[in-house]
Amino acid sequence: MAATITSRPLFDSEHEQFRDAVRTFMAREILPNLERWDEQHLVDRSAWLAAGKQGLLGIAVPEQYGGGDVSDYRFRAVMAEEFARISAASVSSGFTVHDDVFVPYLVELGTPEQKRRWLPRCCSGEAIGAIAMTEPGAGSDLRGITTTAVRDGDTWVLNGSKTFITNGIQADYVIVVAYTDVDAGAKGISLLMVERGMQGFTRGRKLKKIGLQAQDTAELFFDDVRVPAANLLGVAGGGFAHLMDRLPLERLSIAVGACAAAQAAFEWTVDYVRTRQAFGKPIAAQQNTQFVLAEIATEVDVTLSYVDQMILKCNQGTLSAVDAAKVKLWATEAQTRIVDRCLQLFGGYGYMLEFPIARSFVDSRVQTIYGGTSEIMKLIIGRGLGL
Repeated sequence: MAATITSRPLFDSEHEQFRDAVRTFMAREILPNLERWDEQHLVDRSAWLAAGKQGLLGIAVPEQYGGGDVSDYRFRAVMAEEFARISAASVSSGFTVHDDVFVPYLVELGTPEQKRRWLPRCCSGEAIGAIAMTEPGAGSDLRGITTTAVRDGDTWVLNGSKTFITNGIQADYVIVVAYTDVDAGAKGISLLMVERGMQGFTRGRKLKKIGLQAQDTAELFFDDVRVPAANLLGVAGGGFAHLMDRLPLERLSIAVGACAAAQAAFEWTVDYVRTRQAFGKPIAAQQNTQFVLAEIATEVDVTLSYVDQMILKCNQGTLSAVDAAKVKLWATEAQTRIVDRCLQLFGGYGYMLEFPIARSFVDSRVQTIYGGTSEIMKLIIGRGLGL
């Protein structure tokens, strides 16, 4: 299939060697378990431990804390592509939240003592991380949260609830977004690390979703949880700014996954139409099929090129909030269009879950919602235009 997609100058031989190792890991640890994980709506913790042992977690974490000490985001892009190749978006999503969303807060905001406490277990896969922003009544409006934390001596007393939390059931560490000064508006938001076993911290339902069946998504509840003052992450009252500074990487990671999923769907479809017969000849011989795939091939190439540019910006430290909004908007909307059109070419078989295109179809729908909806991305882009 390589001839149908533009050559990728993004990767060099080191990345391709890493890809070989990741692909071997996927074949051994992920692919044989996907159906069972879908049924139990949970990825076994053994998969996290295996990933940690393979060095696939904490790639950008400094070596002194057990990480790979490699800040090149192209390695994470390779992982996203290999997850997409086997239609393992559920697993990829959990790993992405852990490595691209949760861990950077510890690396960039944590004190040396906090890093020593938390990062090694995150890199080994012994501990799973989550971030709790969304609330039932707040959605994308972080200023609308109602979770609060009141200082009492050397602790913060945390009360509130969160929903749609990826890794919520299994998370050992959860960064909770809460108001520590309700009268200060956005400048009253802080980040607190809640750890498994803290009294008053409970998990609600394992939420049922239309896609990402193996992904652990939960409600979280905090009832007078006493969080040590030492678990404040970053600056008190600086939580909103901390979140805004790190959302671009989260949105880029979603775009990278979207692009990888679109490319994988295209490749499965080309293989399928070459072998599937209809009216006495392969579906690929039909002009409509050729036209549809020609359009998809072009759109995949355009999306790959754009996403690659943003990955390089990320590596250079120049990825802006507007850049991230644009690439997330484009890549996720492209993914939903491409996967839908590819499924159509599978006909009735595209509706059968034994075909990866079916899983990819239901998994793709959330991409334009989480990490900020497409509508929110448009608002950010519009503001960037001075509108």
